[in-house]
Amino acid sequence: MTSTPMQRYFAHRWAYPATLLGVFALLWLALAIRPLFRQDWLLENLLVLVAVPLFVATFRRLRFSNGAYTTLFVFFVLHEIGAHYTYSLVPYDRWFEALTRHALNPLLGFARNHYDRLIHFGYGLLVLPAAVELLDAVAPPRGVWRWLLPVLFVMSHSTIYELVEWGAAEAFGGELGQAYLGTQGDVWDAQKDMALATLGAVIAQIAVQWRRRRAR
Repeated sequence: MTSTPMQRYFAHRWAYPATLLGVFALLWLALAIRPLFRQDWLLENLLVLVAVPLFVATFRRLRFSNGAYTTLFVFFVLHEIGAHYTYSLVPYDRWFEALTRHALNPLLGFARNHYDRLIHFGYGLLVLPAAVELLDAVAPPRGVWRWLLPVLFVMSHSTIYELVEWGAAEAFGGELGQAYLGTQGDVWDAQKDMALATLGAVIAQIAVQWRRRRAR
């Protein structure tokens, strides 16, 4: 049976991640148009401007699985939505109400915008599969460390990010510092964000190891 042009295209090892990269580039350009707070958008996009070129530059040495690329793609798209609207102002409540005629925050008893909480949880959940593959490639863990190291790896990044947020808020101050920090008056915001990233990483690690065990 002869293969179709689409099948031949995706037979290349670079085809799937290149397609995701192209789609993400288009979404990035669309969400770069008139963000609510341009300076905050620029700060939020530092992560993307460092991480995405790094993934491209190291592709030949470390090609992640299609599943890992997919979860990374989802995370970066969700992050770009947060950057466009400014995390604490993402109108997910209005979107939900337009679909269901019910506001989501009152329905769940939320008193604040929780989009930032979703993304911190998503960071642990969606980045961990790539973290597992990275550690397997450069420093394969054994025994119980196979379970612990990927989770600790993600936890360390979550902590570093909170420190960067704090430093940026101190450096810029004013409205920009508050927009980037996004605590919305919660004194335990950083701790809750790190806890949610850890929870997401634990859930993803259980799923990854369960799938690997089944495959074996």
